[in-house]
Amino acid sequence: MSSDWLEALKQQGGVRPRKTLAEEAADNLRELILLGKLAPGTAIPERDLAEALGVSRTPLREALRLLEVEGLIEYSATRRPHVADPSLHELTQYISVLGALEALAGETACREATMAEIADIVRLGARMAEGSDKLAPLEFFRLDMQFHDAIVEASRNEPLIETHRQYNARLWRARFLSSQQVDRRDNTLAQHADITEALQKRDASATRRALRDHLKSTIENIARIRNDDAGAASED
Repeated sequence: MSSDWLEALKQQGGVRPRKTLAEEAADNLRELILLGKLAPGTAIPERDLAEALGVSRTPLREALRLLEVEGLIEYSATRRPHVADPSLHELTQYISVLGALEALAGETACREATMAEIADIVRLGARMAEGSDKLAPLEFFRLDMQFHDAIVEASRNEPLIETHRQYNARLWRARFLSSQQVDRRDNTLAQHADITEALQKRDASATRRALRDHLKSTIENIARIRNDDAGAASED
């Protein structure tokens, strides 16, 4: 009996696990938060939300716990969930750490990454540049996160990869808002080009510096958004 079909199945990765109801609910809520449809500080009515999502309160509570780990959901002293609203100071501290992690990852990737991995990173940067004025906001952001994640993964440093995943999850909302600053997008893409150029040359110092500078821009973008929001609120 031919075993070709067994080999084909292995290459496809076997059975792909389905997401749980909690993970599906978390995906829906995460998107609502990223797109601002659930604004920072918004209270989460568990019963109404569970009904709207078509799930029971048990998987919804599991979803909320997942988003709490990501820093997107917080709980009051009475354990009532609401959308997180971190201060600019808190965001700046997290982004500073994230910048150091990505800088280290980029430096390490210059030594550890394969040519294929670097080529994939370059392709992601090119897709962002080509679609900067066509892609939907969430799609552009996902490509942006894939770009950064690919660099970190290429470091082959598991503690670094895991720590970056934890910090990056807590900054998704902030990084999403930063990536949507259309008037700053050319600057973002230029910085991505600097990063990929340094990676291709395996220039560790230049890669580290380019990634640090890139994350500094995120802090500047968030500060500007907060200032603009404060100005708009005072006019009202």
